[in-house]
Amino acid sequence: MALRPFKNHTLKEYLDSLSAKEPIPGGGSAAALVAALGAGLISMVTHYSLPKLQEKSDQAQAKEILKKSEKLRKRLLMLVDLDAQAYLKLKEAKSVKPAVRQAALKKAREIPLEICRLSYEAVGLTPFLVAKGSRYLISDVKAALEMLLAAYNASLAMVETNQ
Repeated sequence: MALRPFKNHTLKEYLDSLSAKEPIPGGGSAAALVAALGAGLISMVTHYSLPKLQEKSDQAQAKEILKKSEKLRKRLLMLVDLDAQAYLKLKEAKSVKPAVRQAALKKAREIPLEICRLSYEAVGLTPFLVAKGSRYLISDVKAALEMLLAAYNASLAMVETNQ
């Protein structure tokens, strides 16, 4: 029986699964979700800021930020499930040949490394929003940055664990 993707769960269902005595979802999946939330906040701030920008060059830059933040958000949401799948494969590989286990470990590191990379990329979208975005939404940008930093650090811990 295939598991229903976590990205299709309600918030309550996901949190219930996360808090249960089950192997997935775990920290990596949660980190991907937190990073997706951070990217989502960047998109929201950009949506609100875009109509208020007067300069065509600022509007073009904001549109590019929105395009990038949405691409990041969608990929990070996919990683919520990909991390869980990688962990299950790693768990299954505990009693198999060392080469198979090493391949599973490598995959279990790749997903959180990608979360780190994408979180870092999302952080790079925020300076423009701080400088030119709506001043009423600076707290949302700060919240996004905190989420992205938390996701980065949590994912880095997953990489270190799966060495």
